[in-house]
Amino acid sequence: MNLIWVPLLPLLGTLVPLFSERFGRTACAWMTAILPAAALLIVLNHAPDILSGQTHFSSLPWIPALGLELSFRLDGLALLFALLILGIGLLIILYARYYLSSKDSMGRFYSYLILFMTAMVGIVLSNNILQLWVFWELTSISSFLLISFWSNKQEARRGARMALTVTGAGGLCLLAGVLLIGNLVGSFDLSVVLDHAWKIRSSELYPVILVLVLLGAFTKSAQFPFHFWLPHAMAAPTPVSAYLHSATMVKAGIFLMARFYPVLSGTDMWFLIVSLTGLATLLLGAYFALFKHDLKGLLAYSTISHLGLITLLLGMDTKLAAVAAIFHIINHATFKASLFMAAGIIDHESGSRDMRKLNGLWKYMPYTATLAMVAASAMAGVPLLNGFLSKEMFFSETLHQSSLGSLSWIIPVLATCGGVFSVAYSLRFIHDVFFNGEPIDLPRTPHEPPRYMKLPVEILVALCLLVGVIPGYVIGGLLHSASAAVLQGIVPDYSLAIWHGFNLPLTMSIVAFVGGLIIYSNRKVLFQFHAQFPESDAKEVFEHAMKRLMAVCQRIYGWLENGSLQRYLLLMFSFTIMLLARPMMQLSDTAGFRQTIPADGVVITGAVLLILGAFATVIWHRKRMIALLTLSIVGLIVSIAFARFSAPDLALTQLSVEVVTIILLMLALFFLPQKTPKESSPHRVMRDLGVSAMIGGVVGTLCYALMTRPHSTISDFFVANSKTGGGGTNVVNVILVDFRGFDTLGEITVLGIAALGIFKLINRMRLFMPSGDERGRPWSSDRYPMILAVVSQLLLPLALLVSVYIFLRGHNMPGGGFIAGLITSVAIIQQYVANGVEFIKNRLKLNYQWLIGSGLLIATLTGMGSWLAGQPFLTSWFDHFHLPVIGEFELASAMLFDLGVYLTVIGATLLILANLGKLTTTERPMHKEEES
Repeated sequence: MNLIWVPLLPLLGTLVPLFSERFGRTACAWMTAILPAAALLIVLNHAPDILSGQTHFSSLPWIPALGLELSFRLDGLALLFALLILGIGLLIILYARYYLSSKDSMGRFYSYLILFMTAMVGIVLSNNILQLWVFWELTSISSFLLISFWSNKQEARRGARMALTVTGAGGLCLLAGVLLIGNLVGSFDLSVVLDHAWKIRSSELYPVILVLVLLGAFTKSAQFPFHFWLPHAMAAPTPVSAYLHSATMVKAGIFLMARFYPVLSGTDMWFLIVSLTGLATLLLGAYFALFKHDLKGLLAYSTISHLGLITLLLGMDTKLAAVAAIFHIINHATFKASLFMAAGIIDHESGSRDMRKLNGLWKYMPYTATLAMVAASAMAGVPLLNGFLSKEMFFSETLHQSSLGSLSWIIPVLATCGGVFSVAYSLRFIHDVFFNGEPIDLPRTPHEPPRYMKLPVEILVALCLLVGVIPGYVIGGLLHSASAAVLQGIVPDYSLAIWHGFNLPLTMSIVAFVGGLIIYSNRKVLFQFHAQFPESDAKEVFEHAMKRLMAVCQRIYGWLENGSLQRYLLLMFSFTIMLLARPMMQLSDTAGFRQTIPADGVVITGAVLLILGAFATVIWHRKRMIALLTLSIVGLIVSIAFARFSAPDLALTQLSVEVVTIILLMLALFFLPQKTPKESSPHRVMRDLGVSAMIGGVVGTLCYALMTRPHSTISDFFVANSKTGGGGTNVVNVILVDFRGFDTLGEITVLGIAALGIFKLINRMRLFMPSGDERGRPWSSDRYPMILAVVSQLLLPLALLVSVYIFLRGHNMPGGGFIAGLITSVAIIQQYVANGVEFIKNRLKLNYQWLIGSGLLIATLTGMGSWLAGQPFLTSWFDHFHLPVIGEFELASAMLFDLGVYLTVIGATLLILANLGKLTTTERPMHKEEES
């Protein structure tokens, strides 16, 4: 089955919990799991081919004109991560069914969880690095929703903000790196990028690309110095911690380094940055994990440490180290997810996660204690468990690197120190929680959880045992396939045997065990040493830094955003002048060699009227009504200019928009003072005149330079293909409804949204209604003159007829849905003006919001109709027909799309103008005192 269904099914599954919650909590969990389980079956169906060394690809056109498509690949690395994401995700769904309380919205939780699952699957399957980044950012957003699920808790809100800020900033760096890679290689296709690894490593941009990509990976995987967000994300519900912070989200950065390993590794810079960062993270996480009293806090820092271990292996830049890294990814996901779920069970059944209170739980929860101890032993690297095997491979690889020269011995020594602390904090987890006396002041008596709450932990612990005992049979093929995908070549020989004899890696393991026992036995001394240092709360430091940043931003914002449009324009124009100053100094190169067209009397007259209208608008701008009239002259002359230069469609559109705009402004001016106060000093006036003169000179010079040079435009293509490709001779209309129909659909969508937004703003608006003009003269009592009312009613059928005529001829002659919609709107608005809201309300039963929705629906369905013919979205269809009486005529699907435009324009225009007009009538909302 097509790989596109693997991320698509979970995406569709985000909607399932929202309506399935009403059937009960158990039904909600099972129904939520159906689509992710189907996606897992698709992956398993492809698994035999992938394990045999094949790579499967699937693609779907996205933006063909830009060469972008939704592209997915399934190789060994993607298979490994897809199995972890979908498999552990299904276990988390079952676990969360029993963890969440009846007060929690299970539907909302599952929706967020499945959205995150979709994003992670999208990352690992993407064969387009730009698409990978889109899914990457979706993980940041969905993880923010999950971490802040208990939004009533301040620590949850703060932890979510911190995680989003850090990972979001890293995502922006990754985007920059992805764009540089795509520009350098000439493609965003991952396969092409992998094939051109040499080109990237030999480029002078390689250091920049490496740093940007690693910043994205390090922030997501909580590597030093970005590790601080992960412990504070533990404010999330434990199912979130078990899924995001052990098996998936934090592994996204590891996946990114593994995916780009063939492209970016193999240099000294890679080794220094990646290995040293991983080593620092390994030691820091292991050390601080020992001193955490909160169960999830200990597991969070141990997660940081193990992520550092994997990063260190990838940074060593040897093939066997990469294999060891992949092996530990598998092992860490299993034992750490089970440990988090065990911690959640303990918290759920005892009411506390404080290890200073959680003592002797073996007596109350022996079965859970056994599962947790096995998982913790795997984390410590106890033999016959999976953690032991990958840790042995890790120790072995630290001995076989020499990149630091004579100081290379430091890495195995420090790696052993990390192993010592790993054993120590694992011992503390086991001893302090399950032994060490009796519980102290727990909110409730501990007991075993429901049967199926333990099932996910049992499955993962069983994997820890099976991989530890028979690794070759359980994951041998998967490990080899994933390693081959990372190395993009031959996988070196390695052994998954449990026993390799007495050697140096085994000695390092023994030292780690003995050292861990010694440290834990003398933990009081170490705790006293640690207590000498002041505690620093990363959350408080982060919040303080954010407040300082916000204060700086507010000062800058206050300086820029002072409410003066005049100042905004001054800053924008001044910046434009500075940018264009140097090139504009080359005035000798301004004039081209194209012959100018002589100006006739009509053109000169129009230009003079346009200039005079513009000057009059500026001179009388303080008298608002006069300025509005002079501004309408400018719009009228522009419409005539369009018609003069053979652009009748633009002329009709400009004229219609001008009429609607004037009506809108007149309605608004009714509530505004007739004059604006004089605010500009003489100095400011002279300054503004100087800046405007320079901008006018720049624009005029650019226009002259363009008009005196020959140029070829894309319009030649549209003129040549308008009839044959779109079935219409009106090039402008064919462009709008066919060639660039997607743009038009977006524009009418924005128009509809804007109209609805304005409607909501003015729906309950209460404005002071002036009773007279600026001189105090009262308005006329004859609000609706009879002559205007009679003439308007006579003109309405004619205007509607013209509107229909303009609409029907639009595909072949000047017109179309947009212009026709504006004409219809003006005709109806004229009835409002002439007869009043009450008169129209009783006669015109139109719901303008439904008109907008209907228009958008028709336009969208018309575009989707092309899919039935196997064509891209919004592909137009046309044909010629012959009827006995009418004769030959043409029908095009674009007319239906134009009908959607027509209805949307009418609905949006009337929704704004009609409701703004209500503010001047008895229909307007009233104050309580007015109502009384």
